[in-house]
Amino acid sequence: MDTKPIKRLTLLGSTGSIGRQSLEIADHLGYPVAALAAGSDVDTLEQQIRRYHPVAAALFDEKAAADLRVRVADTNTTVLSGMDGLCTLAAMELLPPVEGQTDMLLNAVVGMVGLQPTLAAIRAGHDVALANKETLVAGGELVMAEVARCGVRLLPVDSEHSAIFQCLQGKPANRAVNRLILTASGGPFFGRTAAQLETVTLEQALHHPNWSMGAKITIDSATMMNKGLELIEARWLFDMPASKIDVVIHRESVVHSLVEYDDHSVMAQMGQADMRIPIQYALTWPMRYSSPVAPLDLAKCGTLSFFDPDNEAFPAINLCRTALEAGGVATAAVNGANEQAVALFREGKIGFADISRLVAKVLDASWTQPVTLDNILAADSESRRRILEEIG
Repeated sequence: MDTKPIKRLTLLGSTGSIGRQSLEIADHLGYPVAALAAGSDVDTLEQQIRRYHPVAAALFDEKAAADLRVRVADTNTTVLSGMDGLCTLAAMELLPPVEGQTDMLLNAVVGMVGLQPTLAAIRAGHDVALANKETLVAGGELVMAEVARCGVRLLPVDSEHSAIFQCLQGKPANRAVNRLILTASGGPFFGRTAAQLETVTLEQALHHPNWSMGAKITIDSATMMNKGLELIEARWLFDMPASKIDVVIHRESVVHSLVEYDDHSVMAQMGQADMRIPIQYALTWPMRYSSPVAPLDLAKCGTLSFFDPDNEAFPAINLCRTALEAGGVATAAVNGANEQAVALFREGKIGFADISRLVAKVLDASWTQPVTLDNILAADSESRRRILEEIG
């Protein structure tokens, strides 16, 4: 009987939707949790510390971290804070080696805050399971160069990229991939015109028909920006030009993405719309084990439908294509602009349709600077400033 390899997890973003589901999978697999990190949710992180007894924990928010230190002073968990704390955790500098266990980072934080910890883990020689989109959207060229230099693995957690990764297992020696096909649910506003999107409310945008996700990602799905960002990620993860990456609307969220080979055979990965499936695959690859997710009943799925995206009503996908074509740090600028615009929409300061309009205005500027960490961070900051300047 094969012995299941044990991976010791450092989990960033542990209090969010993906983070909580990742802990479910860790429990299911019997994987120890060595370190936990979050943004500012003191209450949830304290509960997790008391349950999992990690060696270390971190909160990005300094005040929240100070509060957490007081709350868990009776434990053996070291509490860190800020970006330095996240990077220290990601590099696993505080973790003593344990015989028979390998260390892995699962990065599930939301936003640009995830880029530097990912680089810290890679440079420390650790494999990374990546659920943080911004790492590759903003810094894909830099990150993949570091992955190659350090000889580590970057394993996708996003359902679409996990699907493509699974479809590429056992690919022929000559690769022979003609195109990648990302599926999109279409979000809550599929079929609406550009005019109809002008009156969309926050409550409506947060109501996804198929997936349970955090607020920011749910809004990105509603604008279709989520799919544009995933296109950028796919370009770097799989070393494919954007011209060979297509997007198709698939309302049922049963087919999670597809790979078309040169002979026009198409391989698809199917399953329940449940993030625990790609989370577990990233953690156990190249092995597969029993999942807590219910099996897919094809008879109950009924008809599976596919449509071209409406790029007039939802321009975000083409905005991301334009950013890729522009090169430099344009994708970092698009990402930062979108994050800022989504935050303003959630605060009630702009309308739903304004999100893509504002991102397009930011993209009108020149972002041709070389791809370095400093330039990526500068583009992120400048794009956010321009969004705020646009709304006065």
